[in-house]
Amino acid sequence: VMLADNMGHHLMVCQAMILRNLKQFTYICGNRTLSSYKAKSNIKDSYKILELEEGCSLDDVRNSYRSLAKKYHPDSSSATADAEAFVKLEEAYRVVLNDVTTKKKSNENNEEEEDQYKPKTPQHRHYLSFEGVGFGTPSQREKQYMQFRVDRATEQVLEYRQQRLERQCDGTDLMKAKDVRQSKKVKITQAVERLVEDLIQESMAKGDFDNLSGKGKPLQKFSDCPHVDPMTHNLNRILIDNGYQPEWILMQKEIRETIERLRKSLVASRNKLGEPMTPYRQKQWNHICEQFVEDIRKLNKRIDNFNLVVPLLSRQMVHFNTDKEIARAQKNYKALMENREASNSDTKENEEENVKRFGWKSSLFKWLN
Repeated sequence: VMLADNMGHHLMVCQAMILRNLKQFTYICGNRTLSSYKAKSNIKDSYKILELEEGCSLDDVRNSYRSLAKKYHPDSSSATADAEAFVKLEEAYRVVLNDVTTKKKSNENNEEEEDQYKPKTPQHRHYLSFEGVGFGTPSQREKQYMQFRVDRATEQVLEYRQQRLERQCDGTDLMKAKDVRQSKKVKITQAVERLVEDLIQESMAKGDFDNLSGKGKPLQKFSDCPHVDPMTHNLNRILIDNGYQPEWILMQKEIRETIERLRKSLVASRNKLGEPMTPYRQKQWNHICEQFVEDIRKLNKRIDNFNLVVPLLSRQMVHFNTDKEIARAQKNYKALMENREASNSDTKENEEENVKRFGWKSSLFKWLN
């Protein structure tokens, strides 16, 4: 009896495991049962057994089945364990699962049919051609793109015509305003010219121009270049002579004249001392160099002021170095002495040649003198 009870218990467990594996296999294969087993209970009873309502989801079916299987499974060792109830639960679970999956498939098929008539979102390849316009097959998108180009060209033509008309209207208004301004400008210019001419004639009548040095003489052409307008050059020369020069030009001219004067005076002072350089002369030369250094310092300060007002960087000047200037003066002095010695030797040679050439006549001429 005990052996029979144990064998019956194991058979129930094996049946439950076979049913569970069969359920999993039918779910993987699209819920198509390979056996010829047919559920005895209808769908409503199956929902009642699983304690569910129609329209539930697959997750709800699975969760309800798991909770009830733990309750009625023979191996659960619970007080409510019942093999017959568990078999009914398995049958109800397969029926409900099949019903839910068929309803879900039918809904998906309906959505696919509806999506066929909805415009699909353009894929990324659509943007590689036809400027991303249209949807559907390439031929459909090409037709849509051609229509889009026609519409765009029509809009551009209409916009161009509108802008042209607006420009014409604005142009006429601007021309009128420009003519008015030009006429006012001409009137003002003519009035000023008449006023200046009247003032010149009045001054000439009073004799204000009689003290000019060049009265009655034509203007001298200061430039021989044929590419320069003589009238413009003469007007610029008159302004320059009367002090209407930029400040930086006057400062540059003053700096150049000053350095040339200092160089000549230094060479002249060295030439005045002569050779050889005695201690007294060396002392005088040192005093002259000290005065030259002070003059160069003042000139460099003048150069700093010039660099602040000059408008171009390329026109800026650098400081003068006193040591280089003194060495330059010494070099010029030596060159001057060499030229002087060369000229003296040339004069002596000429005198000797004259004595040889004329002989007693030259000596007689000297005796008479």
